[in-house]
Amino acid sequence: MNDDIDGGVEPTTPIWAAFSDLMSVLLGAFVLILVGVIGVQLELSARLDDAVKQRQMEAQRRKTLEQALAGPLAAGRVTLVNGRIGISGNVLFALNSDQLQPQGRDLLKSLAGPLSAYLRSHDEILMVSGFADDQQVRSSNRRFADNWELSAQRALTVTRSFIDAGIPASSVFAAAFGSEQPVSSNADSEGRAKNRRVEIAAVPRPASSGGGNRE
Repeated sequence: MNDDIDGGVEPTTPIWAAFSDLMSVLLGAFVLILVGVIGVQLELSARLDDAVKQRQMEAQRRKTLEQALAGPLAAGRVTLVNGRIGISGNVLFALNSDQLQPQGRDLLKSLAGPLSAYLRSHDEILMVSGFADDQQVRSSNRRFADNWELSAQRALTVTRSFIDAGIPASSVFAAAFGSEQPVSSNADSEGRAKNRRVEIAAVPRPASSGGGNRE
């Protein structure tokens, strides 16, 4: 009788074996999650370290630039904000002119030496940027079509002055922004005077393509 009853029941897997398999799967999933979390943390830590190093390098760069320009800065002839050297357009040029005034020429000569020394110790070049206010160029002044052209010529004048003063031509270039990036309101003469300016900034030197000219 018992043999008949037992013969009709199929053997089942012990419950502890199924539980063991489930724990193995859960442990494996936990390990994978843990490895993923550790990987993300390591990546975030590396990014943070890189950001800290970049900030330290930027702070050191600004400190070096401030030291190089200590004289002109102390005399109030230039400003240095976020690594950009600012010179009022009134110091360099007469209104609607791209010809350097004597005091402007002397100032640029005094900057050339410190800037050259700075460039020799950094793999950077100078960007000379010309800016203008929003007033139209006087109709009597036919040399410039508009403020874009005026700001470009002023930037070129400063660039050439630096080259004449000894900064290698390969280490400086000119850029023009017209009236598009004011630092003050153009509603009054004081604000417009601040917008008529030249800025000089050290920027990373472009990587050489190494391709050369091909015929």
